[in-house]
Amino acid sequence: MNGPDNRLFEAYRDCLPQLQHAVATVHEASNWQDKYRLLMQVGKLLPELPAEWQQDSARVRGCESAAWLYHQTCDGQHLYVAFSDARIIKGLIALLLAAVNNRSADEIMTFSAEHYFASLGLAGQLSPSRTNGLYAIATTMKNLIG
Repeated sequence: MNGPDNRLFEAYRDCLPQLQHAVATVHEASNWQDKYRLLMQVGKLLPELPAEWQQDSARVRGCESAAWLYHQTCDGQHLYVAFSDARIIKGLIALLLAAVNNRSADEIMTFSAEHYFASLGLAGQLSPSRTNGLYAIATTMKNLIG
């Protein structure tokens, strides 16, 4: 098995407007408790990754929680399917996908997860293990482009 079929990638593409709206909501939240609550809600926007695709070959290394990542390219735009079994990581993944899905290789390669999450007011608020896992996912996204 190589990866999920196009229907799952399309489901992720279809939820992109909701994810982008959620980014604005997290950005506007005035305190960490509200942002934390929103992260858990944002993660619920991601389509479920069926158990058959929760394969070790797609598991992101460097992430303490289980997280899986798949990639495809269509007309020069990159699309990712990513999922985690941990609620906060799932919410962070959703925010990350809002920033990188349907982007060109150049846009993704110049994307800075550190700056992005700092602009959302999340830098310094996450535990070191969550931060490391999040950056491992962002790095793996770039590595999948080649």
